[in-house]
Amino acid sequence: MENVYKVGFGGGCHWCTEAVFMSLNGVKKVEQGFIAPTKNLIDFSEAVIVHFNPNVITLKDLVAIHLDTHRSTKNHSMRAKYRSAIYYFEQANKVVLQHIMKEIQQDFKSPLVTKILPFGVFKPSEERFQNYYFNDTEKPFCKTHISPKIKMLKEKYAKHLSTIV
Repeated sequence: MENVYKVGFGGGCHWCTEAVFMSLNGVKKVEQGFIAPTKNLIDFSEAVIVHFNPNVITLKDLVAIHLDTHRSTKNHSMRAKYRSAIYYFEQANKVVLQHIMKEIQQDFKSPLVTKILPFGVFKPSEERFQNYYFNDTEKPFCKTHISPKIKMLKEKYAKHLSTIV
């Protein structure tokens, strides 16, 4: 894929996260599954890998959308399963992400708990869970948890939405 970069995002249910990023222009592919950072390759949490074209959607926009679509300022009892994180694939992106997070923090009243971590290992979700939302948007989980996020995207990030939503 020409001019396509990748970044990992974790924070909430990967079904939700997958649907959010699949809804965006410039996102070429979303891999749903579990990511562990390099320092602890067995410490998996739900996440996605987003392949995107930075000429269509910027990394800053992706990060802002990610932070707005999960509890990025809250630690809770499920944080191990739903680690709030951004995973970088190239060391140079760590500094870029730190700068982006510092800028975006100004938009939040509470401190962000989202970590910037080096990507380690990825395990894909079972096939039956791939494209969970768009396979049947009427499922109770989709209506309760994912559809409100898609609605918020339509309101706040409409210029980034693809025609599938």
